[in-house]
Amino acid sequence: MFWTFSAVTGVPALRFEVDENAVTPGVIGFVVTFLFIIAVVLLVLDMVRRMRRLRYRTEIRERLEAEAAAEASSSPDSAQ
Repeated sequence: MFWTFSAVTGVPALRFEVDENAVTPGVIGFVVTFLFIIAVVLLVLDMVRRMRRLRYRTEIRERLEAEAAAEASSSPDSAQ
């Protein structure tokens, strides 16, 4: 690791030289990144499935409430 200074400008320019082999993620970094991506994709798919299921339940509940309201308004007991 070497620090160099710029002699032309008179301002020290910090330049850090790094061994490129020491900073690569390697196989472990690739595996961790791949597993993270798989986990995120599975979570997104699960979220979409749950939101779709919630929307269908809401639609069915609204239909049942509309049918119950229509039945209640057309029944002869409500006219009394």
